[in-house]
Amino acid sequence: MTLIDTVPGFAATLTVLGEEYGVEFPVEEMASGLGPPLDLMLADHLPAEQIGPAADRFREIYPDTAVTTTPLLPGAREAIKAVRRHGGRVLVVTGKFPRNARLHVEHLGLDVDHVEGWVWGIGKADVLRREGAAMLVGDHVHDVEGALAAGVLSVSVLTGSTTRLELVEAGTHVVLPDLEQFPDWLDGYVARNRAAGA
Repeated sequence: MTLIDTVPGFAATLTVLGEEYGVEFPVEEMASGLGPPLDLMLADHLPAEQIGPAADRFREIYPDTAVTTTPLLPGAREAIKAVRRHGGRVLVVTGKFPRNARLHVEHLGLDVDHVEGWVWGIGKADVLRREGAAMLVGDHVHDVEGALAAGVLSVSVLTGSTTRLELVEAGTHVVLPDLEQFPDWLDGYVARNRAAGA
């Protein structure tokens, strides 16, 4: 819920999974709380021995039910262009299954340098350090945790289910309403850093 609106595709995939497993998942409730790994989200609704296979099946179904119908969130493409304008690299660091994350990037034609999937919370820190990231833009408290663990700037957007207060209490450095505000914020951030270093 930072670059793309994954709710409709997630809901559609979960509905198909539920039909296959004979389970009535609370689709709307689960789709409104996106962020945690899929296995954790399924844990309250399936026996332990079914969670792994069900998660694998979800990932198999996903390309046909979610990729082509998932839209970019407003300002996403412009945010990427803003990073490029300042000479930066763009990384997608996500809890999504890597192949499905790459399918989204390819389908939407996003100009990114690297996609790293299956990383969550402080696990994102290793990727951020390895890739030399300067900031992490995310929508969840666990994105904030990853940024702080990596020692990089945490920029949060209010496009997911996490509130401003929750993000601030988690320690984020910046809260923006959405990515449409990001280019102007980044211009100002870069200008202030240059002036401070002059």
